[in-house]
Amino acid sequence: MYSIETKSLTKSFGDLIAVNDISFSVEKGEIFGFLGPNGAGKSTTMMIFTTLLKPTSGQALVAGFDVMKNPKHVRENIGFVQQETTVDEYLTGRENLLLQAKLNHIPKNEINPRIDEVLDLIELTDKQDQAVVTYSGGMRKRLDIAGGLLHHPKVLFLDEPTVGLDIQTRRKIWEYIKKIHTEFEMTIFLTTHYMEEADNLCDRIGIIDHGKIQVIDSPQNMKNKLGNEIISLRVENCNNHDSFLSELKKIEFIKKINEDNLKLILFTSNGTEVIPKIFQISSQLEIKITSISLTQPTLDDVFISYTGHEIRDDNSKYNRKLEHAKMKRLRA
Repeated sequence: MYSIETKSLTKSFGDLIAVNDISFSVEKGEIFGFLGPNGAGKSTTMMIFTTLLKPTSGQALVAGFDVMKNPKHVRENIGFVQQETTVDEYLTGRENLLLQAKLNHIPKNEINPRIDEVLDLIELTDKQDQAVVTYSGGMRKRLDIAGGLLHHPKVLFLDEPTVGLDIQTRRKIWEYIKKIHTEFEMTIFLTTHYMEEADNLCDRIGIIDHGKIQVIDSPQNMKNKLGNEIISLRVENCNNHDSFLSELKKIEFIKKINEDNLKLILFTSNGTEVIPKIFQISSQLEIKITSISLTQPTLDDVFISYTGHEIRDDNSKYNRKLEHAKMKRLRA
């Protein structure tokens, strides 16, 4: 049985489609990540999985239960750590976990052992009696994650688990997530727009953009499919640009070419043989190459390959339109 399964899942806010007819499944026990920019549909999908939003159409099953037909059973089997920290900063770490334990109806005789268990796991035992207002951002996030573990969920949802944290703290949180995954043997579904995070944590990744899933695979397989190497080059504007591009496509070892104005990104299996041929063609067509580099493929390259652009920032036109549509529906 899959931990998560969707069939033609769609969510609209008025005329704007935030989640667009997506179908995929998550294996039991894997760490699965949704990688995409802000406004891509990641958090909206997660809110459907956690029963906080109803889908417009389609079906979603979490821990074997339909999110529409059995929302109570879904909530009993999941943990959810939101993007924004939800701990009460005027309570101590232990008091926050006691509150979570009661909200999750954990039997009284099990509350203290479970709190001790998660405090030890996230290495906050020595800070448990201090007010959360004294905690660092990383400590608060760890406490937030601990709260989602108390009732031993089958599936743990993490929405942008390290957003706003510095890189050192972010990597520490990655270690805790891996530790949790091993200790509890649970399925973890996370959303992120950090390439390195997806690459380090996830068994498989779904790249999502404008509400549609572009590809699902392991990070390594995604990079392997692009080729062993990436050639990036810039040329001066000229009349022979189309001819240059046409001749490059004929080179044997080039698998794919992405074009962004005068910048070309070539995905190749043999960069050392391809580069001399590039210079030969440019010389014949009298095209000046202003820069050229050869690198190994990264998830950034994978994302660009499938979406045609880099990850957008928070101010993207699509993201602003989506947030406006959501707020309009919430006020209605």
